[in-house]
Amino acid sequence: MYKNLLPIGSVVLIKGGDKRVMICGRIQSRSGDDKIYDYSACYYPEGILGADSLFFFNHDSIEKIFFLGLQDEEEIAFHTNVLDQLGELEIRDGQIVEKE
Repeated sequence: MYKNLLPIGSVVLIKGGDKRVMICGRIQSRSGDDKIYDYSACYYPEGILGADSLFFFNHDSIEKIFFLGLQDEEEIAFHTNVLDQLGELEIRDGQIVEKE
């Protein structure tokens, strides 16, 4: 389910958008929202200007990838040991957890 997530630092265009964003988080939720998103991102090249400058979206909302973030040993290990092992997730008591 989360095997194909892009690395942190990837720069993409979201469908229907006209400004590129940089992925700064994976498997994210918004405060007060019970939905889990694949990514959080900020405007590129501006970066995070405040809490209201974060965007939440899913992988299928990506129209184009402009830059693929760093994929070193640490990223590969994170994919292998965490992302590739995740099952279905839910939000419980404000935390993202695996469904039982």
